[in-house]
Amino acid sequence: MVIINIIKAIILGIIEGITEFLPISSTGHLYLADYLVKLNEPKYFIDMFMVVIQLGAILSIIVIYFSKLNPFSLKKTALQRKNTWILWFKVVVAVIPAMIVGLPLNSWLEENMTNWQVISATLIIYGILFIILENYYKNRQAKFTDLNKISFQMAFLIGCFQVLSLIPGTSRSGATILGAMLIGASRYVSAEFSFFLAIPTMFGASLLKIVKYIKAGHTFAGDQLMVLLVGMVVSFVVAYIAVKFLLRFIQTHDFKSFGWYRIVLGIIVILAGVLNFIH
Repeated sequence: MVIINIIKAIILGIIEGITEFLPISSTGHLYLADYLVKLNEPKYFIDMFMVVIQLGAILSIIVIYFSKLNPFSLKKTALQRKNTWILWFKVVVAVIPAMIVGLPLNSWLEENMTNWQVISATLIIYGILFIILENYYKNRQAKFTDLNKISFQMAFLIGCFQVLSLIPGTSRSGATILGAMLIGASRYVSAEFSFFLAIPTMFGASLLKIVKYIKAGHTFAGDQLMVLLVGMVVSFVVAYIAVKFLLRFIQTHDFKSFGWYRIVLGIIVILAGVLNFIH
């Protein structure tokens, strides 16, 4: 049983690692995967697992961008260290909208919005939006291609777009990338700021989930902890590769392929729901 669960955790970790930073919705994919690769564990553990394995993916961002995000680096000039602190303050500002909306509504959203109807709709809607946005910007230049050009006001606006991702199937990275591009950021800058915004957002979401898990009186059995750690490690490795891929990809491609993928996946979810394969 433990070996089977570990294999399933590896599969789920791969799915999480691939989908966390690509704008295709990790929640939507894990929702589907739960029907195909369900862990042999109680529902309360599975619900916690699906959120907390994101910590592995987030750690990949810290590793990739450690130098850029480290305000204490002695290799940086005083101005560079100052700019790093300013970047972190902007990230904190961008987190505020999701905190204000997400904390009081978190449980309600999980209970009422995690279903195939909502997930299929958000997959398709945001897929269409990506295609429309890319068509609009096809022959236009981004207003800024420097991460430092994102102002505090812009950061807050991007954070407002992140609020949309509280609805399952939206994609946190997808919503924030869309928001950043709409205010004039290049694809590369939009993706990077989305990555950085994920650090406090997903750490906070994971911490909230763990606190709820413990407050409900649940504990971690030895095999459960192993399954969770395996999922996190795998998601870290795969996310590291996925982020590197995305950064290379968007230098020569747009996001339309992800938009079409979302639409196709959304249609598959609808068919699976109508045929009662998922609920």
